[in-house]
Amino acid sequence: MEDQRISPVSPVGSAPRIPAQRGTASGSATRSRTWRPPFVWRVLLLLAAVLVPLVCRLRIVNEIPDTLRGGPLILACNHIGTFDPIALTAACRRLGLAPRILATGGLFRTPIVGAVLRRCGHIRVNRRESSAVDALGSALSAVREGSVVAGYPEGRITLHPGMWPERARSGLARLALASEVPVIPVSQWGAHEVMVWHGWLLMMLRLAVSSWRRPVVWVRFGTPVDLSGLDAGVPRHAVSAASRIMAAVTEGLRPLRDAEPSLPRYVDPTRPVSTARGFVVAQEDSRPSRVWRR
Repeated sequence: MEDQRISPVSPVGSAPRIPAQRGTASGSATRSRTWRPPFVWRVLLLLAAVLVPLVCRLRIVNEIPDTLRGGPLILACNHIGTFDPIALTAACRRLGLAPRILATGGLFRTPIVGAVLRRCGHIRVNRRESSAVDALGSALSAVREGSVVAGYPEGRITLHPGMWPERARSGLARLALASEVPVIPVSQWGAHEVMVWHGWLLMMLRLAVSSWRRPVVWVRFGTPVDLSGLDAGVPRHAVSAASRIMAAVTEGLRPLRDAEPSLPRYVDPTRPVSTARGFVVAQEDSRPSRVWRR
């Protein structure tokens, strides 16, 4: 098994570290309690850290300041395939993080997976339903308990033909503005080679191939996104925050796929493509602009 960390990397502990006492997300009061990862989630984090290197070569780049590592934090991740949540779990375990993941409501409705997600303390997002707004309140409570909350601003696996991030939805940005918690951009690449997008048989076949080839999977934790000048109570500021977050994730992705700037080397035959949602990139003045659109 192999797990390579690329400098700069902070020392990692053997278990997720959560501070015994911190202020609330806004810093205005003291938390009444601190969330601790349930036993089931700690076991799954350990299993991911042990099993993921069997099917890939995990590369972790960590730029999270030591002062932020205990939480609360928001991890904003790009979504490139069905395996990248598992790779993210393994990377977080190596860095001593135990994130509560914002997951689609469909997963919570499945008999076994749903029960495990609930036991782990993950947060349900019922997309396209009126109850979707409840996820923001649950996530806000989570960060105020000191949790690290991880989510995918795109809201789905990217369908961009070149597998670049799509336009972000505003949910994670609204959480960041409401909580005033630092947002860490997490850029991932390579996980799409480990497991295909669709079809259980093809997934298992590709996983078997990956156990032999062991493709490189990158997980890069960047520095906090600058959301200064934006306020939760101002219309359209959530959209601006979402653009800044996705621009930071995109910029962190560029060096990870330097040899594949346009199209990925491996093309998943089961993944559909779409140009229906815009793609953002950070300019030198840090303001995002669209490089393609519908």
